[in-house]
Amino acid sequence: MKTAACPCGSGSAYADCCGRFIDAQAIPETAEDLMRSRYVAYAKARTCYLSATWHPSTRPADLSPDPAIRWIGLKILSSEAGGPADSQGWVEFVARYKVQGRAHRLQERSYFLREQGRWLYVSGDFGAD
Repeated sequence: MKTAACPCGSGSAYADCCGRFIDAQAIPETAEDLMRSRYVAYAKARTCYLSATWHPSTRPADLSPDPAIRWIGLKILSSEAGGPADSQGWVEFVARYKVQGRAHRLQERSYFLREQGRWLYVSGDFGAD
């Protein structure tokens, strides 16, 4: 039986990659791991994971997914700090998606904090569509 590839684009199986974080079997060790798993959570509409990994100071009240959006790809452009021994980190990425058959891209430089041993998404600076 063929295992499903992780939507984050790592080339690993979902269960061995972001699935273990989303299903609460492991904790992301790096800011990039968290960013990848959050992309997958958006792609799979796993709002509980998005809420749990969003810093409470910036978390929106409503994280309902937009059913018109279909996430189709992720590319990591850069990572700065965000390692297992760091307390903060930045990840720049491009996420591709479609709405009503039309392709779009979201470029963001995300900021993460590590609190009590867990990485949390705080905010992001967005690039052009």
